[in-house]
Amino acid sequence: MSKVSYYTPEGLKKLREELQQLKDVERVKASKAIAEARDKGDLSENAEYDAAKEAQGMLEMRISKLEEALSGARVIDESQLDTSKALVLSKVKIKNQTNGMEMTYTLVADGEADLASGKISVNSPIGKGLLGKSVGDVAEIQVPSGVMKFDVIEITR
Repeated sequence: MSKVSYYTPEGLKKLREELQQLKDVERVKASKAIAEARDKGDLSENAEYDAAKEAQGMLEMRISKLEEALSGARVIDESQLDTSKALVLSKVKIKNQTNGMEMTYTLVADGEADLASGKISVNSPIGKGLLGKSVGDVAEIQVPSGVMKFDVIEITR
């Protein structure tokens, strides 16, 4: 049974495109690599054949994981979300109580997380700590070095 994951329309489109690429292009490449290695002779001593088969196995595993993710994927209707609390797709501005540094993160599903663009997973420690918080709340987040405290300054969509 697959678990439900929530995506933006763009994130879901990206997931589907990656799956299509793997099925339509990468699968064909893997089959050709196996055929070329098989043509080189004795399979018992053919490292190229073994490597091609292993690569094909990894590819099929990735395709399977993407298909499972897509089967449980749901698109979020942003217009229906409550803006008073930090939820999936909320843009949350926080301030570190220790050093006063302000950061803005968008809470997204695991598959869309990209720290460079300010998107963090709702399953990450910071994401979990921010979920359900309102403006003015203090999010206490457990990190390896202890507990970090963040003031929730602003929540937008």
